[in-house]
Amino acid sequence: MNKKIIASFLLAAMTVSTYAQSGTNSAYSQYGFGVLADHSLSANRGMNGVGLAMRQGNRANVLNPASYSAVDSITMIFDMGLAGQITNIKEGKNSVNANNASFEYAVGSFRLLKNVGFTFGIIPFSNVGYNYAHEQYLDETNGTVTTTMKGSGGLRQVFIGAGWRFLKPLSVGFNLSYLWGSIDRTVTSSSTVDMYNLQKTYSASVRNYKLDFGLQWQQRLSKTDDVTLGVTIGLGHKLGADPTLVVANTSTSQSTTYTIKNGLKLPMTYAAGVAWQHRHSLLIEADVKMQKWGSTEFPVYENNDYQLKSGILKDRYEVRAGAEWTPNRMSRNLLNRVNYRIGAGYATPYYKINGQNGPKELSVSAGFGFPIQNGWNGRSMLSITGQWVQTSAKGLLKENAFRLTIGMTFNERWFQKWKVQ
Repeated sequence: MNKKIIASFLLAAMTVSTYAQSGTNSAYSQYGFGVLADHSLSANRGMNGVGLAMRQGNRANVLNPASYSAVDSITMIFDMGLAGQITNIKEGKNSVNANNASFEYAVGSFRLLKNVGFTFGIIPFSNVGYNYAHEQYLDETNGTVTTTMKGSGGLRQVFIGAGWRFLKPLSVGFNLSYLWGSIDRTVTSSSTVDMYNLQKTYSASVRNYKLDFGLQWQQRLSKTDDVTLGVTIGLGHKLGADPTLVVANTSTSQSTTYTIKNGLKLPMTYAAGVAWQHRHSLLIEADVKMQKWGSTEFPVYENNDYQLKSGILKDRYEVRAGAEWTPNRMSRNLLNRVNYRIGAGYATPYYKINGQNGPKELSVSAGFGFPIQNGWNGRSMLSITGQWVQTSAKGLLKENAFRLTIGMTFNERWFQKWKVQ
């Protein structure tokens, strides 16, 4: 049994070394830390990412570490996900499509002690990926200036967490993450009359921790119904990263380097959710989340100086709701045992563009969870989720993205005690 646990940790370690971060082709990833990633796993994604109050023993739920204490005492859960995305980017009458695929996450969970669950894994935090150019005609003297924008990278987090049910209705938990990655952005401007060729290269490398706490209160209403309340808090702190900007004239090979000591910071994050479950067949949940980005400064190049400035980022708010329905978990008919999931969400931006608010996000999702029968049980699950996300703001680009996520939840009875008669 110990060998199996060690093997799971090794699998997670190998996943870290070969991890391809969640891809994006969004021009909006050039702002802030990039496009903030979806932290939810396969079961949550069909419900559009809700899970703060989700508390079930047959699946992992990293959105609230207090849920780990509900993990079944005889099983080992391992959840992995892949995603592919098609994005349509539109500006006025011009439109272009972009495609990408990525390995999303890998998470393991098991009962460590009585009333204590343990979870480990790797999930994305943010993603940066774009490459586009635009031209501007100045005059006969200066000609046409072409500006090329490129960016890549993002942040990931490897974490361990534990949840403890120390009272019958109350559970608490934490996630301790190692946050790492790099963000690289380049802006190159060149003139047709060779008046100047200027390149600005922004880079930052992060190696720091991230700490989140969670709480869940589960209240039985009747023999068939219960309600769960969930709350999480993520600590905000400086990341010890030193953002760097190199401004170079490629025609003369002259360059200037700017560095801001300890210039990046995580915001405080607050979230709460409520879920109602009926007969273990119907689950309905709603979540709200706030990230205090507005109280953090961010590096900006202005007036030939690279410095921290307030008002670049703004507080971000999210509202999500989702439902899952399983007709009859004990039925011999496969369609009656399938988990049917739907969800919707709305989120405000966490950054400003030229002084105005960035784009808002509207999303809807639908998915299925198919039970997999093997020689031991039918507790493992194949989840398929489709999600549509529209990112738009007046006078800015409009992006419509369709993402398909395939998740595999292995749920095996590693810790079951067998009796021979």
